[in-house]
Amino acid sequence: MNRNVIIVIVLVVLVLLTAVQAIQLSALKTQISSGKVNVASAPVQSSSGASVPSSIQDLPSMVGGC
Repeated sequence: MNRNVIIVIVLVVLVLLTAVQAIQLSALKTQISSGKVNVASAPVQSSSGASVPSSIQDLPSMVGGC
């Protein structure tokens, strides 16, 4: 194949992918604004209840600081 033909094909594919993503983004924005999208957050774990290995429990919080 000619090099120019390959470049044109790649550019067409990229433009088509961009168009599909723009349509998906528009649909997602519409769903968010209408309240159809539920957002679930991960539970927050406090650092006080986390188990830390005994070998690093006594390390200073800042190593090599001024």
